[in-house]
Amino acid sequence: MTEKPQRISYFPLSEMDDQMLAVMNRCASEGTPRPESSAVRAHSKAAFWAFDDAWEKLFRNGEVDHSIKELCRVYVSRSVKCEYCGNQRSEAAHEAGLSEGKLDELINFESSDSYSDREKAALSYAEAITWRIDPDDRFWDRLHSRFNEEELVELACFIALTMGQQSWIRMLNIDHHQVMAGGAASLAPGFESEEALAQSKRSPGYWASTTPPPTNR
Repeated sequence: MTEKPQRISYFPLSEMDDQMLAVMNRCASEGTPRPESSAVRAHSKAAFWAFDDAWEKLFRNGEVDHSIKELCRVYVSRSVKCEYCGNQRSEAAHEAGLSEGKLDELINFESSDSYSDREKAALSYAEAITWRIDPDDRFWDRLHSRFNEEELVELACFIALTMGQQSWIRMLNIDHHQVMAGGAASLAPGFESEEALAQSKRSPGYWASTTPPPTNR
């Protein structure tokens, strides 16, 4: 696989203040996000802290089940083909029972028996936002029957945040194990080390080898 040039450098750890380093250490030990994307955002303190604050409130916390938001995050990764984001996993969602097999069925979620009605509704929301689908009344009736309006706003803002970030991050050609290397926090199976990552990307079944279109319209 030809190595692509990195488009924006990593901001040096040596030039970060203690508060930023605390976030970077959390990224290394907990992941999602991992250190590389945070080190790129660190070029702008405003961007670094705006993202960290929004991510804390919308992804790690909030009213909507964390596992549902993780499903939406990985769905966006596979839709926009952000390999860096798509090869991460939320440890909290994994501990709550979100399996790798369930993630493998994301693109065809409507026809899958692996998801609850609430999960399918959330994923249809992510699909409509990501692929710019014009929804009808039945779409909105479905969402309102499974989420209240506070949850719908939170979920939409989270999907928009992760879609915007991932659409940008995929352009940077960054990868894991490049900043604060040595840890495997929140990495998908098969990406726990630099060697394993390279091998997984060479696999014929690697998810990013092709870009699947949505099949739920």
